[in-house]
Amino acid sequence: MSLTLGSGPLGGRPAASNYTIDAPPHKILFQADSRRLRAFAGEDTVLDTTGAHLLHETGIAPVAYVPLEDFDAGLLERTQTSTHCPFKGDASYWSLRVGDEQREDAVWAYEQPLEQASWLRGFAALAFHRADRWMVEDEPIAGHLRDPYHRVDVHQSSRAVRISAGDDLIAQSARPVLVFETSLPVRAYVHRRDIVAGHLAPSPTRTTCPYKGDAAHWHVHAGGETFRDAAWSYELPLAEAMKIAGHVCFAAEGITVALEG
Repeated sequence: MSLTLGSGPLGGRPAASNYTIDAPPHKILFQADSRRLRAFAGEDTVLDTTGAHLLHETGIAPVAYVPLEDFDAGLLERTQTSTHCPFKGDASYWSLRVGDEQREDAVWAYEQPLEQASWLRGFAALAFHRADRWMVEDEPIAGHLRDPYHRVDVHQSSRAVRISAGDDLIAQSARPVLVFETSLPVRAYVHRRDIVAGHLAPSPTRTTCPYKGDAAHWHVHAGGETFRDAAWSYELPLAEAMKIAGHVCFAAEGITVALEG
């Protein structure tokens, strides 16, 4: 499970257990990550490291902190920006120079961290979306860095599912594919043949999940209403989610997904 999100042991609403953790409400864990991590801006390599650490923090997705010496210092320009975190201390910032473009405050570091976060000294973080691409080893990263404690399990099921808006049936299936993802409700994906014709209209929205792949979205017309971006599918999902290829999932206020059991 994810350590710091949802019901994880360091999350905001931990699952029931027979133990307690003697810790503050806001928890931080700094964990070594031995994978090779690279980030690029244009054709320049901003960082290249095998010494990254993932900072897990209550309610926040993990952030990669990299030894300062593993950044290309020639691409960085210190700025006057400073922010304060009550758990880590005062952060300094650097802009990222990409040709004639300057990406303001793209990198930050706690140069003199609070004593309880002293292990941050000598490390810096690059805002994920301020780089043009990232790679783990020789594979590109989709969406954002994966949380090593986050799971996505995909199972074929015989639990019937009925999807509707008011009295208007949208889809019905006796063989949905169920996706169980850390900290999220179970999602039922139904095959396109089980969707009642006339309910879906293409949406320009595209999203990326680092665990499932690139998603296309649809608006749903049902019950006399239009539910924008209320359906999505992964046309070419990542290998670990391949069972949802050709299937569509629905979720929006006003749309009922009734899963047996």
